[in-house]
Amino acid sequence: MKTITRSISNKFRKRTADKLANLLLLIPTIISASFVIFIIIFVNERGITPFLAARYGADKVSLLRFLMGTTWFVPPNQYGIFFIVINTLYVVLMAAAISVPVSVITAMFIAKMTNSRIGGFFQTIVELLAAIPSIIYGVFGLGIISKLVIRIAFVFNMQTAGGISSLSTVLVLAIMIFPTITLISITAFRSVDPDLEKSSLALGATKIQTLFRVSLVSAKSGIFTGIILGIGRALGEATAVSMVAGNAGSGPTFDLFQTTRTLTSTMLLGLKETSGLDYDIRFSVGIVLIVVIVCSNLILNYIKKRVGRFA
Repeated sequence: MKTITRSISNKFRKRTADKLANLLLLIPTIISASFVIFIIIFVNERGITPFLAARYGADKVSLLRFLMGTTWFVPPNQYGIFFIVINTLYVVLMAAAISVPVSVITAMFIAKMTNSRIGGFFQTIVELLAAIPSIIYGVFGLGIISKLVIRIAFVFNMQTAGGISSLSTVLVLAIMIFPTITLISITAFRSVDPDLEKSSLALGATKIQTLFRVSLVSAKSGIFTGIILGIGRALGEATAVSMVAGNAGSGPTFDLFQTTRTLTSTMLLGLKETSGLDYDIRFSVGIVLIVVIVCSNLILNYIKKRVGRFA
């Protein structure tokens, strides 16, 4: 009888401990989610007001013109953001096209093609790149990359505004998202079942064939996760982009040697020097940025599932 009582008591204590542990884990989760909700509410509250007559009367902004406009500002109260969305997606996709292949190959080398000592050294370098603040990337872009762009433009007999251009923005973003994609890809490659690789080698495949046909295919889900996070960072980067983009007043801009304007640079530049409608409209840009990021994540996750299913 005492044994049964003790057993019931122990079970009760374990269940109570589990419930307390779940509660302790739930609290920080709710707090974290609340921050996201509060930010969205705050941005939406300020971002909607430019389109409301109750706040700005006859000076309110036309929502349709704002969403479809190809010029950022026409006095006194006309704003347009469509070309900025196109510019943002353009430079981010170009940056991803440069960074993704380099990141994946680098991750493959670190995880599969070298010994642990050399691989650990290069991984540490990549981790240091991930820890560098955005402002440092911006200074590097302004001082080094912009000068490189000037030389490239000279070779092609093109004009550029002192190197401040779409190409500078693309290169800075490509460097910034490189460590994010690389580190997650390294983890993905190391998670590949070694038996799959050994089986491929036993069947006569070379080391390179095994890496690209077995390891790469098996790690594709994790690699795609890194790509999603990298693109998310590129879409949300403001400081470094603002220093090299140039903030073109109209567009869209597809010429790599011309200045451009992104959603984040539009929000950041002039934020402290403006007020009233011009201040609130930057929160409207923030709403569009949130929508673009959410839609991009949904599309990329859909592609990830399709790739995982059929690739």
